[in-house]
Amino acid sequence: MAKKGDKRKIIGLVSEASGHRHYYTTKNTMNSPDKISIRKYDPVVRKHAVYTETKKNLGRNEVKPKK
Repeated sequence: MAKKGDKRKIIGLVSEASGHRHYYTTKNTMNSPDKISIRKYDPVVRKHAVYTETKKNLGRNEVKPKK
């Protein structure tokens, strides 16, 4: 679980070949502010494809204000 003030963010990886999001990972935004792209296996196309970084929209990266 991410600690308070942690620089690591959860990201999703989307395939350029099929457009599906199959992989999730974390990255340190201070060391690598650019979007990452990794070559991984795409089970839909059944080949290796380039995966690029997108946001994981589950609300885990943003701190919600207290009421």
